[in-house]
Amino acid sequence: MSIAIITGSAGLVGSEASRHFSSRGLDVVGIDNDMRALFFGPEASTAWQLERLRKEIRTYRHEFTDIRENEAIQRIFKRYQRDISLVIHTAGQPSHEWAALQPVTDFTVNANGTLALLEATRLYAPEAVFIFTSSNKVYGDQPNLLPLVEGPERWEIDPSHPYRTGIPESLSIDATLHSLFGVSKLASDLLVQEYGRYFGMRTVSFRCGCLTGPLHSGTELHGFLAYLMRCAVTGAKYTVFGYKGKQVRDNIHSSDLVRAFDRFFENPRSGEVYNMGGGWLSNCSLLEAIHACEAITGRDMNWEYAPQNRKGDHIWYISDLGKFRAHYSDWNVRYDVPRILEQIFEENRDRWLAQAAVMA
Repeated sequence: MSIAIITGSAGLVGSEASRHFSSRGLDVVGIDNDMRALFFGPEASTAWQLERLRKEIRTYRHEFTDIRENEAIQRIFKRYQRDISLVIHTAGQPSHEWAALQPVTDFTVNANGTLALLEATRLYAPEAVFIFTSSNKVYGDQPNLLPLVEGPERWEIDPSHPYRTGIPESLSIDATLHSLFGVSKLASDLLVQEYGRYFGMRTVSFRCGCLTGPLHSGTELHGFLAYLMRCAVTGAKYTVFGYKGKQVRDNIHSSDLVRAFDRFFENPRSGEVYNMGGGWLSNCSLLEAIHACEAITGRDMNWEYAPQNRKGDHIWYISDLGKFRAHYSDWNVRYDVPRILEQIFEENRDRWLAQAAVMA
């Protein structure tokens, strides 16, 4: 028996990973207490996804456990011990705005929770591969210091700059405004690296851009493309904050990210770090994403512009995927933004409209 422990198992990446590694023959133990609903309200609950997992994966086992509860986490790991071959840690508080409302909760969930999982892995499953979903917010607002050129609908980096292929892992994490969320994710990221380097564990931090896909329980404070499409479908108002709506993000489909996890699982390293996102194949500005949603739904979006940008928000961020591709040359991005938005629309439209009708 080979077991994958997946935290945040009913979330976007966690549910994708649960299905993927179950199909590969691993028994999945999911850890998820639906704190997303606590963070962002009932519309962001992952309960619907958990129900699907239980129906689709016969061997799936679920633990409603808070990752900050060190003793409870250790009991789970002690139960399976060296049968655990993989730990995928996707649980966390994901919004830099919400973090400023409750900094202690943000830090303990992201940093203390990660530490509890790393220590349980070290004690009971030291040979397991440990995969962590970090964030590009570990770089703070350093990307905003890059030479950017304003276009009609997007900001772009000066084509003569060395980062024209995207932002690499070598970008400094010092002397920058991180946001409290960025700090808690950076602490987690460094812990994952340190357990790999100091204890010789097989760990990796994937510093992700925008994560997306039809499995996302998108809400205003987190889940860019899913929430944008939900507003496009239901007619709810969407607010664009600052930068003229020309801020650029790369977006990676959860299945592309999980395939990257799979490659690392097959050939792991210790204390590794990769920038991971849609790169140059899958990115868009907010204005471009709004126009794409309007084209897909066939209706104008209800949106407004707020001139004040969100504190610490990136103006332009595209991941340089070169390091990961150099280590795992058979991996590539399969989904671009139009295809992602079409899939989000097709797989969620009826559910969103039914929910909107109930709330009306």
